[in-house]
Amino acid sequence: MAMTIDVLLPIDQAEGTRSQVLRWLKAVGEPVKRHEPLVEIETDKVTVEVPAPADGILQEITAVEGTDVEPGALLGRVAPMAAGSAPAPVAPASKAAARAAPEAKTAAASGRRASPERMSPAVRRLLAEHGLDADAVRASGEGGRITVDDVLAAAARRAAPTARTPQPAGVAADGIRRVPHTPMRRRIASHMVESLLQTAPHVTTVFEADMTAVLAHRAAHKQDFEKRGASLTLTAYFVAACVDAIRAVPEANGRWTEEALLLNGQIDIGVATALEGRGLVVPVIRNVASLDLFGIASGLGQLVARAREDRLTPADLRDGTFTISNHGVSGSLVAAPIVINQPQSAILGIGRLEKRAVVVLRDGRDEIVIRPRCYVTLTIDHRVLDGHQANRFMEVLVRRLEGWN
Repeated sequence: MAMTIDVLLPIDQAEGTRSQVLRWLKAVGEPVKRHEPLVEIETDKVTVEVPAPADGILQEITAVEGTDVEPGALLGRVAPMAAGSAPAPVAPASKAAARAAPEAKTAAASGRRASPERMSPAVRRLLAEHGLDADAVRASGEGGRITVDDVLAAAARRAAPTARTPQPAGVAADGIRRVPHTPMRRRIASHMVESLLQTAPHVTTVFEADMTAVLAHRAAHKQDFEKRGASLTLTAYFVAACVDAIRAVPEANGRWTEEALLLNGQIDIGVATALEGRGLVVPVIRNVASLDLFGIASGLGQLVARAREDRLTPADLRDGTFTISNHGVSGSLVAAPIVINQPQSAILGIGRLEKRAVVVLRDGRDEIVIRPRCYVTLTIDHRVLDGHQANRFMEVLVRRLEGWN
């Protein structure tokens, strides 16, 4: 039997992203069990756990917390334990030295006593960052599970100002509060700058869509979808309409390389999902062209639910070929340019739906009517698509929405 077993970051852990060691869940010298979460890795998309490869003792940590690591990188080593044997006792001094890393301080400060198996990596991280005791957080998740929203709500309640509250730590005399960047926020910022300023020339075209037909169809089918286990959102209609538009302009589903334009044969659409207090992720609906509206609504609902419960896996986020950003859900009318999710070539933006006065031709006469409408934008990589192709994409998209039946 080998003296030690390497703990490696899985090769498929991240696609085109940098990863960072967020937190070791065990100290050197502590016993571990096979498949037990051993170390948390954070990317610009998700936080994931790397399990122990075998029963044994954590013998060495080679990638300390805060270290950037690549897929396949060595994180540490486990000394395997013979079947039926018990782990050797660990000297208190050894434990103390192993826990000199930042994890020990944050874990001790949190004082959490809840079972780690009931908490996601993001929940454990937020508890430590806010210095919260898990037992003091009101759990709303399934089976009494603490969610990210539960931790954020508890942190907000604790931070609520009172008449006698002293100046909080980290706030300067002039009232400026310093909020350190999280690794996820840093990587999102880097990804945005690289896409907009270093990679693709962004150009945006703006159209307006009349949603009368879509709203009528939704009203007629929403209850049936709910009975079958899917929430029929407006985003599902836009995902479906994008299939027609991509078929008309396949370049929107491609990506630029120095040698050639690569056109994807499968349409895998990512839907940007904001996570309160953490940033943005883009879970991907696979092979959208093979799904009907119910299949799209069902898949979309499952992905969004997993995203908000911090249950997404790296596989849920990789290999998207086109992205939709429904920024209208938070009140935005129009946003341009929306930064392209590299290495894709285009991103659709959906503005807020509102009633507007418009002029229509009826019986040869102009009339002013009230219609539910929204602005839609397509931001393109101008290396891949020209303006007439972007407009063609939008014409097909709008016509599909306005003619829904």
